[in-house]
Amino acid sequence: MNITFTAVYRKVPEGYIAFVEELPGANTQGETLEEARENLKEAVELVLEANRLLAQETTKGEDVIREQLVPS
Repeated sequence: MNITFTAVYRKVPEGYIAFVEELPGANTQGETLEEARENLKEAVELVLEANRLLAQETTKGEDVIREQLVPS
């Protein structure tokens, strides 16, 4: 699956803050732009994994269908 997100970086006195427009909760900061970029990649992975685990816990014991979704 190839999904593209929009990363937003804002310069602040302490360095950069960063977030992903399409993924609430994926936000971070860094002293440099490169550090903010790397931290944001990790934040996206963590948010997706946390959402996946939460969905699995929420539907535990229920009759559900899980399948991969590949956006066009």
